[in-house]
Amino acid sequence: MRILVDGDSCPVLDIISHIAKKNNIELLVFTDLNHQHQLEYAKIITVDQGFQSVDMRLYNQSKADDIIITSDYGLAALALSEQTAVISFSGREFTNNNIERLLAHRHRQFKERRRTARHTSHKKRSEKDDLRFKNKLLEIIKRFR
Repeated sequence: MRILVDGDSCPVLDIISHIAKKNNIELLVFTDLNHQHQLEYAKIITVDQGFQSVDMRLYNQSKADDIIITSDYGLAALALSEQTAVISFSGREFTNNNIERLLAHRHRQFKERRRTARHTSHKKRSEKDDLRFKNKLLEIIKRFR
C-alpha cells in the first residue's frame, strides 16, 4: 500500500504526510513545475506543465491497493479501474457505485456554467473538513491492512 497524491492545490498535504509517516506508508506527491512543496516525509514527483500531465503520471504509477488522493473526478474514475481506493481532499470516497453519478453531475454543471457564464465559488475550508478527511484516510488505511 502506498499513498499517491494529486499535489497541485492539495490543502491537506500536512495531514497526509503526518499520517503516512506515523503508519510507515510510502507517500508520493505528484505536482507540476508551478507547485513546489516541501514535505518532510514524501517523495515529490515533479512533471512538466501540461494538460492533465500530473494526473496521467499519477495514474500511470498507481497500482492495486494504493490510496489515491485527488479531487479530480476524471482521475478518480481512472484510478478506480486499477482497484485503488480514492478519496477527495474533503474526505469523500470515490467508489464504483458513485463515480458515474458524480461525473454526470460535473458535466451538467459544466454545461450550465457555459450557458449562463456563471462562476461558482467554493466555501472556505474548515477544521471540520480537515477532520472528515483525516478520519476517512485512517478508515481506508485500516481497511487495506
